[in-house]
Amino acid sequence: MTYDKLLERFLRYVRVNTRSDEDSTTVPSTATQVAFAKDVIIPELEAIGVSDVHYLESNGYVIGTIPATEGYENIRKMGLISHMDTADFNAEGINPQILENYDGKSVIALGDSGFTLDPKDFPNLKNYKGQTLIHTDGTTLLGSDDKSGVAEIITLADYLINIAPETPHGEIRLGFGVDEEIGTGADRFDVVDFNVDFAYTVDGGPLGELEYETFSAAGLKLHVQGRNVHPGTAKGQMVNALQVLIDFHNVLPAGDRPELTEGREGFYHLLKLDGTVEEADSQYIIRDHDDAKFAEKKALVEKIVADLNAQFDAPRVSFEMKDQYYNMAQIIEKDMSIIELAKTAMTNLGITPVIEPVRGGTDGSKISFMGIPTPNLFAGGENMHGRYEFVSLQAMEKAVDVLREMVKLNLKTES
Repeated sequence: MTYDKLLERFLRYVRVNTRSDEDSTTVPSTATQVAFAKDVIIPELEAIGVSDVHYLESNGYVIGTIPATEGYENIRKMGLISHMDTADFNAEGINPQILENYDGKSVIALGDSGFTLDPKDFPNLKNYKGQTLIHTDGTTLLGSDDKSGVAEIITLADYLINIAPETPHGEIRLGFGVDEEIGTGADRFDVVDFNVDFAYTVDGGPLGELEYETFSAAGLKLHVQGRNVHPGTAKGQMVNALQVLIDFHNVLPAGDRPELTEGREGFYHLLKLDGTVEEADSQYIIRDHDDAKFAEKKALVEKIVADLNAQFDAPRVSFEMKDQYYNMAQIIEKDMSIIELAKTAMTNLGITPVIEPVRGGTDGSKISFMGIPTPNLFAGGENMHGRYEFVSLQAMEKAVDVLREMVKLNLKTES
């Protein structure tokens, strides 16, 4: 099935800069997201014929409804969610490039930037022989994460309302969120307004991804107040704040870093280290799939800080550690029917479901704990969050196919 407007829709979306900003204090974090929501997404949903389209000032979400067809009002209400913002990489002047009928082996020049997509570096390119690839010009990210998901959900709405309005289906709620990339977008998600029995984020990677197990996550900020004296007379007097942070880092398990872990192995990830001898700060994220190990990782932080402070005449190290989200498998596994629904839909279409733990989180992590079980479906993107990002048009089309099949299979259930 060809969706004539899918490519045009996606290209139009990604050309708009909607990068979020973790240093912002506003909701949404950037005005460009608000403009995209109000000037692009809302008018398009209304033109398609989506009902009850509205913007929530409280959280930046655009919400809409595809009403149930007559006689199917008792079907479980399904939600489909994607996010409008893009990650922390240049998003100004995005100039998507289209490569048709890729041969699966050639090096792809990213515009005139001098950067390339080389199958030797990115063997996943070999999976796309004969397909149409959309990639960057090497100076920006692409924004497939998650404007692929946005385009796919809106394409489904267009299909059900205008192309095949005779298709029976239950009520489907659509949600387009903000600030997912900085981890705050779902904090204010309105489950009462969304009002569904279950949902999916369409925010995954390559074809077949189906994810319901995420990390549990915490953020850590450390501050050290040092004592700066002349290095010539420093013995017994100087407290080098930078050195204290290095000492903290060196006590962490050496193998518990992102670049040395995989699968369900957790980690401490040093994001930032700033300062002087007098005063210094560092920032980490802490991740694990296992709740007990997650707790152990946080307890170790507290122990190291206490041990460091015990070396001084007064506490020098302070910290702030906050949980960010939790492994949504705790919620999803209580009723695996929504996972079986997605698996069956993929299998029916000849797509092999790829079910692996997410080495990260999704908005569904938080929304699941708010009361709406929300696993994650593939949207098609590869190499996300940078200049090497690309997506297959055929993978995006298959994502829409899967959504259609899920809508069909959901007719067999009742709320």
